[in-house]
Amino acid sequence: MPLTLTLTEGVLPVGKEKDAVQQITDSFLKTHGLLGNTVMTPNVTANVHIVPKGSSFSGGQEFSGAWAEWKVPSFALADEAIIKQHFAEVTDAIHHLSGGKQPKDNIYVNVVHAVDGGWNMDGVAMTNEELGEAIGQG
Repeated sequence: MPLTLTLTEGVLPVGKEKDAVQQITDSFLKTHGLLGNTVMTPNVTANVHIVPKGSSFSGGQEFSGAWAEWKVPSFALADEAIIKQHFAEVTDAIHHLSGGKQPKDNIYVNVVHAVDGGWNMDGVAMTNEELGEAIGQG
């Protein structure tokens, strides 16, 4: 389940990106009741993109932002309570790791869902049912 974390340069101190990825990953697993799951944990992956200052915009004007975007099967991040808790935890983590400098209203979290059967794990395309069975073994 890949996470793309995009940050305007300077939002987090250099080196704090790893902490952000770890905290966001732990929150995702925890809110789904999967913290410590041996199948799911290594399948939560992340990419960090640092955007140069002057290349992030809000309303057409330069600003500093943070974006956390998940791409997941349709059953993940599908429950409103889980979404609210996880998104709040992601926002708090980025805000805290920025030293409180990054405004929470400039931290964005979203999710993109794959269609059933449009997900691959361990090199095999799987349906939601197959994914659930595999995750259940961890």
